[in-house]
Amino acid sequence: MTYDEADDILVLHLSEKSTVKEVSQDWNTHISYAEDGTITEIVILDAFRQGAWPLLKSQAA
Repeated sequence: MTYDEADDILVLHLSEKSTVKEVSQDWNTHISYAEDGTITEIVILDAFRQGAWPLLKSQAA
């Protein structure tokens, strides 16, 4: 997983397989697939603004 704070982009790397197809789920979520149909990567644009980053929010009081 990588997060680019300057561009607010979260990338979840799920596989080392080569990507053969990318599909946009909506304007800010893009999913990449391998030849066998498994997901290789998920990219979320405006991740912090959309609430996808950070993945775990502190519950400190």
